[in-house]
Amino acid sequence: MKLSEPGGKAFDPLTAYCLLPTAYINPRMANVRKPVIAGNWKMYKTLGEAVEFVKDLRGRFAKVDQCEIVVAPPFTALRAVAEALRGSNIAVAAQDCHWDKEGAHTGDISCDMLYDAGCTHVIIGHSERRHDHGETDEQVNRKLKSALAEELVPIVCVGETLEEREAGQTQTVLERQFHGGFRTLTPQEFSHIIVAYEPVWAIGTGRTATPEMAAESHRVLRELASGQFGGEAAIQLRILYGGSVKPDNIAGLMAQEEIDGALVGGASLQADSFSAIVNYH
Repeated sequence: MKLSEPGGKAFDPLTAYCLLPTAYINPRMANVRKPVIAGNWKMYKTLGEAVEFVKDLRGRFAKVDQCEIVVAPPFTALRAVAEALRGSNIAVAAQDCHWDKEGAHTGDISCDMLYDAGCTHVIIGHSERRHDHGETDEQVNRKLKSALAEELVPIVCVGETLEEREAGQTQTVLERQFHGGFRTLTPQEFSHIIVAYEPVWAIGTGRTATPEMAAESHRVLRELASGQFGGEAAIQLRILYGGSVKPDNIAGLMAQEEIDGALVGGASLQADSFSAIVNYH
């Protein structure tokens, strides 16, 4: 395990997996789970655009303390964005990783490299990776184990397609992805993971699961967590909703007790819309 953070800062195990570790204090208290708003930029923004954008966000979010904020730029901008956000309350995530530390994997990037670039989080198992690149639950499991070994916080995505939802298979799909993705993890390892529920049919389509639909899937995931890792782990688990999150639907989503934040796509690419989502109260 690493003993220091990028830049030489001493590694503190109490804060390594959470910008604001109070999210894990006394899990039986109300509002135990600190919300997370994460912006997934996908394949958008050049290096210059990314740096200018986060400089703007840094000023807008300087006093935000009601939630944790994460941005996920493309690989080319990770280091520059991390430097621009150094000392701020905005964390940096990568959009994917490989499970090996190094090797002959053309086009891939390791968790060690991401850590070195200044990342604290990494998105794993996004539906676009599963669909476009054939990513499996087994690969998701290997990636998140590598991320944990490098002290990165995995944001692990799960969710069903439209065909699976219409066939009444949502719970079956979530069970398969959960057990396949999180198998062999210890409760301690699982406590450092964030889950993102993203119904595939709602991503980039303008269609959004109703808050009640999303909350029901989140309850399924929390029950799975309880069954595999125990009740306390389930209480602590933060589950984000992802799927056409916008300023006009974030308040309704966050009003649901089971929803602990959002994985935002297109709306995270504009400062005004992302700011409105972060300041959803």
